[in-house]
Amino acid sequence: MFLPRKVKGNLETMGEQIKLARRRRKLSIATIAQRAQCSELTVIRAERGTPSVSIGVYARILYGLGLDEDLLLIARDDVAGNVLVNAKLLKTKEKGEYNDVLG
Repeated sequence: MFLPRKVKGNLETMGEQIKLARRRRKLSIATIAQRAQCSELTVIRAERGTPSVSIGVYARILYGLGLDEDLLLIARDDVAGNVLVNAKLLKTKEKGEYNDVLG
């Protein structure tokens, strides 16, 4: 499976963060596997950032750690999207005048 280097690195970082969260809570891989309803090997793979681990498994692992709300942080601050929309809004004419989005 081809992944851009940056994406692979991000998955590995996410896995490390999950591993640290588990260790800070003094939870075993077996405990998280039981809570996430998956195998211990799958938890190990998630903690390594293996790309073949499904988002559903990551969600269940985060739930097992009490971190499931962190899923809501994904793509929340869409900086690039906001820049594109704002640029378009600045060019959009309304009643013959340009919108002054920035005040």
